[in-house]
Amino acid sequence: MTTLINQNPVIYETATGDSNRAWRDDDNDNEDSTDFIDAQEVFDLIRSISDPEHPLSLEQLNVTQRDHIQVSDKNNHILVEFTPTIPHCSMATLIGLCIRVRLLRCLPSRFKVDISVRKGTHQSENAVNKQLNDKERVAAALENAHLLEVVNQCLATATSGGVVANIGKGPTVET
Repeated sequence: MTTLINQNPVIYETATGDSNRAWRDDDNDNEDSTDFIDAQEVFDLIRSISDPEHPLSLEQLNVTQRDHIQVSDKNNHILVEFTPTIPHCSMATLIGLCIRVRLLRCLPSRFKVDISVRKGTHQSENAVNKQLNDKERVAAALENAHLLEVVNQCLATATSGGVVANIGKGPTVET
């Protein structure tokens, strides 16, 4: 039996309504045109990523928040900051890798994406941030078949509608 790092995480209420909205389609198939990307669209892409340790989304665990995403469409730059559930979370690098892979797969290639742990939320934030923003380290991590399988599983098993079964003595909901 595997011991969980954060055995009893707090579950937050998720936003309703505009989640996972479709990409804007102006009925313009001109490949030379560029779609405007904003922080809400980036948030919609990453909010439903499953936590590697729990059957909960990053939004439900308050790991990702819309206010912690900065988009400069003009400069083709996106900064996503995330907050691990505990200061010594050993899954922080994996969570950041999942966020990076989702954005690499979904956003136009013109964007430079930086992923980082929010300042003061992890005991090894500098080391985690260095790993997450080093192209060679990210490429090497994604060449590892087992690690790629875990990332794909986190990206594929998104929770729906914020409803998660709570079996036994599970997490509590904070609103």
